[in-house]
Amino acid sequence: MRSLAAVAAARRAGEALRRGALGGVRSLSTLNPSSAVNEEVLVEGKAMARAAVLNRPGHLNALTTTMGARLNKFYESWEDNPDIGFVMMKGTGGAFCAGGDIVKLHQLTGEGKMDECKDFFKTLYSFIYVLGTYLKPHVAILDGVTMGGGGGVSIPGTFRIATERTVFATPEVHIGFHPDAAASFYLSHLTGHVGEYLALTGEKVSGADMVALGLATHYSLSGHLDLVDERLATLVTDDPSVLDSSLAQFGDLVYPDKNSIVHRLEVIDKCFSLETVEEIVDALESEAARLNEDWCTLALKRLKEASPLALKVSLRSIREGRYQTLDECLVREYRMSINGISEKFSHEFREGVRARLVDKDFAPKWDPPALEYVSADMVDSYFAPLGEFEPELKLPTEQREAFV
Repeated sequence: MRSLAAVAAARRAGEALRRGALGGVRSLSTLNPSSAVNEEVLVEGKAMARAAVLNRPGHLNALTTTMGARLNKFYESWEDNPDIGFVMMKGTGGAFCAGGDIVKLHQLTGEGKMDECKDFFKTLYSFIYVLGTYLKPHVAILDGVTMGGGGGVSIPGTFRIATERTVFATPEVHIGFHPDAAASFYLSHLTGHVGEYLALTGEKVSGADMVALGLATHYSLSGHLDLVDERLATLVTDDPSVLDSSLAQFGDLVYPDKNSIVHRLEVIDKCFSLETVEEIVDALESEAARLNEDWCTLALKRLKEASPLALKVSLRSIREGRYQTLDECLVREYRMSINGISEKFSHEFREGVRARLVDKDFAPKWDPPALEYVSADMVDSYFAPLGEFEPELKLPTEQREAFV
């Protein structure tokens, strides 16, 4: 519960101030560039803050197992350090994070290196649980591409700053997979049935709309981020309310424009509240004919381009996530991910990645090829327990209670 975090934060703040943290304010400092060139996660230090900087700009900071392990290590040490009041995360090269390195996963599945694939999911999901249960305030700067797992390593934290350059999406259904990395948790808790809409269409969301939907907590023009950074660098606090006030004071106001998702909520709820994917498609076809609006036509097109199996799996995942805790969602998503790259289902993932990111012919051959061929048994198998000799994801729920 947040009350527990507040008590712990107050205790750490007192300790840090007594140890002279006020005299320890220093300007932004990073690792030596020459020694850090091959580091996938850099560290910046400021007064009572530390920042993890995702550093794979050539890959839009896509996450690897090594990055997940480093994040786990850093965040654990920072949480235990009374001189650190809050933690930040950002990306290099004009992106925040494009999600997991699915091209690498595609390669590993093709080579039969399943243990390495499992390590990736286990490491990433474990870090997301740490972030979602972190006792110190967390600020993620989502300046640029923020997709898939990029949402997972930011949205469960305390604060998320979006900019005019932010592009958010959960496009996994178009690579034959399911929105994972806690997406079934945070998407399912959005207003109405926007979560189903984003999960099934992979629709891109602007920074302004992220704020409107609650996916982001603050907004700043990218040109003003240096001012925000300078302000945070002077703070000697671990009080979330102080951070909130500072982010609001140095941020920018933004309002939904005429193309905003907020103007579509009534139609989205009408269509995406229906029980099955087939009913959703039928309803959206009717609305597209009635409204003659580009967004509706595009949503229908994207539904029809996605993997039929992934659509049915993803709809069920979001619906289950609405009634589950963060840890329950992550454990289930791990099971789904391991099943999804198993011999039985890996065709969808491998074919989707091939078509979108390897060969780039954008002509995947899905199997089954249409919704009517996706049986309930197929979907059930995707959610099935991993088996007697395949361990499920274990999270430290007794030591770390998820906030609600």
